[in-house]
Amino acid sequence: MVDQEKIKAAVKLLLEGIGEDTGREGLLETPDRIARMYTEIFGGMEEDAGEHLKKRFHVKNNEMVVEKDITFYSTCEHHLMPFYGKAHVAYIPNGEVVGLSKLARTVEVFTRRPQLQEQLTAQIADALMEHLKPQGVMVMIEAEHMCMTMRGVKKPGSKTVTIVTRGIFEENNVLQNTFFALLKS
Repeated sequence: MVDQEKIKAAVKLLLEGIGEDTGREGLLETPDRIARMYTEIFGGMEEDAGEHLKKRFHVKNNEMVVEKDITFYSTCEHHLMPFYGKAHVAYIPNGEVVGLSKLARTVEVFTRRPQLQEQLTAQIADALMEHLKPQGVMVMIEAEHMCMTMRGVKKPGSKTVTIVTRGIFEENNVLQNTFFALLKS
């Protein structure tokens, strides 16, 4: 559970640590604003992706389902700076599908936590495999990391791409290539 009082105290200490006057007008309400914001952007900490994947629909057709360009925002756990981009999710049903919005909600559960992109990609794939029990899953994430844009190497526009395959996607180049072709269309 998010402890807003601890966040407020930490923000005040941080502001003091960088030499700011926490009593000046523009900063008076900043600790409270940050605490409310963190409650929202880290709301996935206590969420279970399985809740979104419970309601399923029976299908006779087990063809690939792709939800692409799912916009997300997350926070790098190394620097507590944002990273953002697009997630692309595909699965081969095993007699059941979920509503398309549930794929986006699954992505959102994991992006609303301090996170590594590599871990995020795997968490999405693993949640789908565990709860939906499809024949296979493929997840690709493309993201820009502010820790690379604003600090350190300072390379704005660079993207990190991570890909995870599970089930029949792992060894099937035809399925993988179909997924990549659908992302281009």
